[in-house]
Amino acid sequence: MRILGLDVGDKRIGVAVSDEMGITAQGLKTLNRENVAEDVADIGEIIKDYAVKRVVVGLPRNMNGTYGEQAEKVKEFVAELKKVAAIEVVYQDERLTTVAAERTLLQGNVSRKKRKGVIDKIAAVMILQGYLDSARL
Repeated sequence: MRILGLDVGDKRIGVAVSDEMGITAQGLKTLNRENVAEDVADIGEIIKDYAVKRVVVGLPRNMNGTYGEQAEKVKEFVAELKKVAAIEVVYQDERLTTVAAERTLLQGNVSRKKRKGVIDKIAAVMILQGYLDSARL
């Protein structure tokens, strides 16, 4: 069963997919946000193409554990996605995933310009891999 991981931001959506065994997460792509209808349609196509059965969505929390404005935007996006694809959605705490992704790219000497294009995809991998690891415990 393949699982999709999403890092939903205001400008981009990072997308990752698991292997069929649900052990590892691989970065798939970064979608530049157009509008909710197009974004949801793009994700719906990916769900269909990869025969995804579950979507793990990074839910941003404040450092004190509360949910803020961005978390509400993510939940609204997921509500629209569920209208297009009858899919199980699981939320995963995404605190510091973008920071960790940035650190990983910096350690790999990836230029600032290239980091911008892949950081959300790497964050999606981290969100999905965190979920996969915790599901095996």
